[in-house]
Order: sequence, then structure tokens, then C-alpha cells
Amino acid sequence: VQLQASGGGLVQTGGSLRLSCAASGRPFSSRAMGWVRQAPGKEREFVACFTWSGNRTTYGDSVKGRFTISRGNAKHMVYLQMTSLTDEDTAVYYCANQWVGAPDFGSYGQGTLVTVSS
Repeated sequence: VQLQASGGGLVQTGGSLRLSCAASGRPFSSRAMGWVRQAPGKEREFVACFTWSGNRTTYGDSVKGRFTISRGNAKHMVYLQMTSLTDEDTAVYYCANQWVGAPDFGSYGQGTLVTVSS
């Protein structure tokens, strides 16, 4: 399975951006899809997760109230709407998949860079 992320770019502080992620390839079992990010010199950080069963969403503490994850019309597609961006949000954002039966994300896409600049 391939996870293709898109939508990154340069945005001003306080601005908004929407990321997209679509899964493609052979049929696969997915419990959830979401996003993690990694800023230069920092550890990878959980951002958001969309669990297909029940359409449940979870967020990292640093993005709660500012980011919204949603599912697309196509199967295994998610969006991440990011608002009120700050320079702390500058990072490479990776789309991720959680396999059925797995406790956490287990596969990741190639990443898309988000740069927030004042």
C-alpha cells in the first residue's frame, strides 16, 4: 500500500492549509488513518487520527482546537485542515495508516513539508 500526502507548502503565521492523504495499491485492512509530524531536530509527534469505525477523531495536545481531520469520499482518504498556524507547526507531515489489529500507526507515506513563516 502507498500513502500519498499532498498539500504542504509555505504559509504565513495565522494562516490555514489543508493536507490530503490517499491510500492506493493492493487492498489492505485499515483501522484508521492519520498524521504525524517531525520538525527539524525534534522527535516525531502525533497530530491526528481518524478511526473508520464510528468516525472517531483524536488529536495531539498541541493541535487540539486548531486542526481538524476528516475522511474523504473515497475509501481510505483523509484530510487535515490546519488553522491558526504558528512557526511551531513547521514540520514534515507524514500520512499514516493503522492496520486492523495493530495498536498504533504502522505504515507511513513520504511526507509533505509545511513551513509557517512570519
